[in-house]
Amino acid sequence: MTRLGDRLFLRAALVVAISAMFHAPAAGQDSPPSALRTAVSGSSADQTAHDDQMAHPGQTGSDAALTEYPSLRISGFGNVDFSAQDQTEGPRGFSEGQFVLHLVAALSPRVNVFSELSFTPRADAGTGTPAATGFNAEVERLIVRFDHSDRLKVSFGRYHTPVNWWNTAFHHGAWLQTTISRPEMVQFGGRFIPVHFVGALVEGAVPASGLNVGYQAGIGNGRGNVISRGGDAGDNNARPAYLLSLFSKPDRLFGLQVGGSFYGDRVSVPAKPEFDEQILAAHAVWQREDPELIAEIADVRHQQVGATPTSSSIAYYVQAAYRLPAFDRLWKPYFRFEHIGIDPTDQVFAGVVPSLDGSTLGVRYDISTYAAVKAEVRVRQRVSDQPRTNGAFLQVCFTF
Repeated sequence: MTRLGDRLFLRAALVVAISAMFHAPAAGQDSPPSALRTAVSGSSADQTAHDDQMAHPGQTGSDAALTEYPSLRISGFGNVDFSAQDQTEGPRGFSEGQFVLHLVAALSPRVNVFSELSFTPRADAGTGTPAATGFNAEVERLIVRFDHSDRLKVSFGRYHTPVNWWNTAFHHGAWLQTTISRPEMVQFGGRFIPVHFVGALVEGAVPASGLNVGYQAGIGNGRGNVISRGGDAGDNNARPAYLLSLFSKPDRLFGLQVGGSFYGDRVSVPAKPEFDEQILAAHAVWQREDPELIAEIADVRHQQVGATPTSSSIAYYVQAAYRLPAFDRLWKPYFRFEHIGIDPTDQVFAGVVPSLDGSTLGVRYDISTYAAVKAEVRVRQRVSDQPRTNGAFLQVCFTF
């Protein structure tokens, strides 16, 4: 890339400022919280730009040549929650949420390392022999990326699987997302889609006459013996997972992103037959604060190896939010409806992934640029002829 190209690329990174992959409060922000979260709610292309800005903050092309390597930047997230439910689905009363660290290290102008560490409180702390620790420590993401140009970047490591939009737009750190809860189809530790992916990824973006088309293509380890986890220690069968994701962010409709993805894998679970898995997903997102609109759908198909019947389990959600123009734009009410329909013939999900019809109504209030209070109520029904479960939730979240 020419020096002029480097300058244009770095200026674009400065404009993006905050992306979905990482948040860098230490860089200093003049923007209001609404602008911060709008940028956070970005695509993979936005993530790439902000990753570079964290790795090389405030640099011009000539500055980059003077940077000492490696250079490290750290940002953190935390939250404290309160819940009251008529039937338990998770903790009641006060609970400490995740403590999360995002780390970005520039090894050279074109080589960067991105990582995400989480510490989650355990309900069984102090029990057992030896006694269980108070927190589970997890390496959520660890990625090394080599940048050839905006059109081509190659990386290796552990990712949040780019099989749908939310999973790569909002990482660990409750402050990043508008709501307290994630949609259940993409919840951390969930089983409907593979949340993590270990392998290699090729990605990039091209202008395409103002359509701004981005792509991601990857190969690696899919689901492990426990389908909620990726194959961190190696693949559990001889069939790697593969994925392809395409999206567009047209200039004429600034704030809009539409896209789709395909994911394929072979699921091997102990004491069960092997199944081929295919996931088709699509999304449409209006990445603005007035309003914010997110809609996603995913179809997970399983076919037993050597058999003919194919099961199809479908999940979707629609979320709408609006930052009120009054009160210094600090209040943001939101609503989400979500559905998970598990095919009764699905032998992979049967008894493991529950169906769901749920509604969430809430409001977010930004105490400051780096802290917020959220309150929401949820109504959920797992089985059509069973009573609904109701709950009220409060969260204080922050970043630093």
